[in-house]
Amino acid sequence: MHIIRLLTRFIPPYKWKVVLNFLFNLLSTVLSLFSFATIIPALQLLFGISEAQAVYTPLEGLSFQETVDAVKGNVYYHLQQMMDTHGSGYVLLVLGLFLVIATFLKCLTAWLANFYMVPIRTGVLRDLRTMLYNKVVSLPIGFFTEEKKGDVMSRMTNDVNEVEASIMSTLDIIFKDPLMIAVYLATLFFISWQLTVFVLVLLPVVGLLIGRIGRSLKRTSTLGQEQTADLLTQIEETLGGLRVVKAFNAERKLRERFAQAANTTRRTFNRINRRYYLAHPVSEFLGTVMIAVLLWYGGGLILSEHSAIDAATFIYYLVIFYSIINPFKDLSKASYSVRRGLASLERIDRILNTQSNIKEPEQPLPLQAFEKEVRYENVSFAYQANRPVLRNISLTIPRGKMIALVGQSGSGKTTMADLLPRFYDTDEGRILIDGKDVREVRTYDLRALMGNVNQEAILFNDTFFNNITFGVDTSQPAPDGRTWQEAVEEAARIANAHDFIMATPDGYQTTIGDRGSRLSGGQRQRISIARAILKNPPILILDEATSALDTESEQLVQEALERLMHDRTTLVVAHRLSTIRHADLICVLHEGQIVEQGRHDELLALNGYYRKLVEMQNSK
Repeated sequence: MHIIRLLTRFIPPYKWKVVLNFLFNLLSTVLSLFSFATIIPALQLLFGISEAQAVYTPLEGLSFQETVDAVKGNVYYHLQQMMDTHGSGYVLLVLGLFLVIATFLKCLTAWLANFYMVPIRTGVLRDLRTMLYNKVVSLPIGFFTEEKKGDVMSRMTNDVNEVEASIMSTLDIIFKDPLMIAVYLATLFFISWQLTVFVLVLLPVVGLLIGRIGRSLKRTSTLGQEQTADLLTQIEETLGGLRVVKAFNAERKLRERFAQAANTTRRTFNRINRRYYLAHPVSEFLGTVMIAVLLWYGGGLILSEHSAIDAATFIYYLVIFYSIINPFKDLSKASYSVRRGLASLERIDRILNTQSNIKEPEQPLPLQAFEKEVRYENVSFAYQANRPVLRNISLTIPRGKMIALVGQSGSGKTTMADLLPRFYDTDEGRILIDGKDVREVRTYDLRALMGNVNQEAILFNDTFFNNITFGVDTSQPAPDGRTWQEAVEEAARIANAHDFIMATPDGYQTTIGDRGSRLSGGQRQRISIARAILKNPPILILDEATSALDTESEQLVQEALERLMHDRTTLVVAHRLSTIRHADLICVLHEGQIVEQGRHDELLALNGYYRKLVEMQNSK
């Protein structure tokens, strides 16, 4: 059932290539029988063909067995005629040429079988990676607060490779190895049913011995992949926090931690690979034991007076039987690979089967523009049960107004901002845009109305141009009849970014490094602002966009933000209260509730929470 599940999930797009692979494997197997068949007449020639064997018989009106015997006699008859005419050396040359041609055709068809296997292998790998990537992109932000990045990366790389290898092994199990075994067994039955029945008595015993080796392989493989994921997590954390590592002289501590994890992973994969590589020598040894037993039993049959086969045919039988051992060995190795792949597939399915709690409405309401207001109605939210972050929040944000959220860390400011674009859904209450519940419109339409500038500027290892145009479709014409280059440069000028961009070697085509590592904090933030300016959203969310900047950078960024906020509805999560003095409404949050709201002067006059926040910042 597991094998069928693997194939039905990933193979249908490549079914015709699978058919061609099967056909060429069949041809290769049949041709191998023909190439082996030259052994019999060659040996008979060397031993001497008896007159009883070299008899020509017409094939009309004969039974199946009589036809087979007649074909053998006719072949020997023609060989005898060639020997009488041209000599034994000529006949051996003809047989050698037949063997070469048959082997060439066998190798050609085997290559063609693998030729059509290659696009299946690479296609399945691409499809699985794409499927996982698309799923990861579609999952809500909340999913990644519970999952390790390294574990997700491991599932998208190591586990995907294991599944791909497992699927290829599954194809071999179904379409290649059993086919070869079936054809070879049929031939063996045809040559001598007594010997073949004897072989079939031994095969289940060998199969049981081989099967015992791989029983725990799936469980151990799961453990190995989980430990690899932990390694990737440590690497990702180290690269992301390298500055802190060096600042605290923590290199030795991290080296020891990583070495311990690496050694644990090594021991696990030692067990996995030792058991995996045990399959081949065990099956080869057992196959040799079977050959030895077969020599003993078959030799006894030949030496008896009433043997159905002669010595040459028995040697041909042994050649075919030895050829059947390789498919059995490959079958045992493939079964282990399938077990490892199934363990990885279970880990991948934990992501693929994860259901997003951000549901798209079946019949979404249209939302193409923002005209009136945003309204929070009795909104409550908790990341964990019984630990509310927001409680009974109600707030109206009129179009074109700037609303600031302030409060101590953990008061719910960022959470309140994250609920608006549906990064999370409310537990109670609702959020309305122009009277429409955000859960009743498409998330794409909802987020198309919004632009975000966060405390940490999220940039990509790409050019300035591509980072600024990240939020727009450059395959469509730029607005106002301009080129996209002109639109990008204008956005950069408004964001105070044009000058430092043009100072780089390739201007807007300069790559900015991993997460913008070649830029200062203020420069990264201004690129982020330019991106929001180019998108030109009616609703803007600023999450502490200047809190991590020095004074000079803050002035440049603040100037760019003021240009960006002009005539837009803006929700500002503020850390530095000096930046929101002119907000139309300031909401003070405390323990998940709005405890005060008003303009700057009004809130100071209340002599409450807001005044305490201002005094604490002024005293620094």
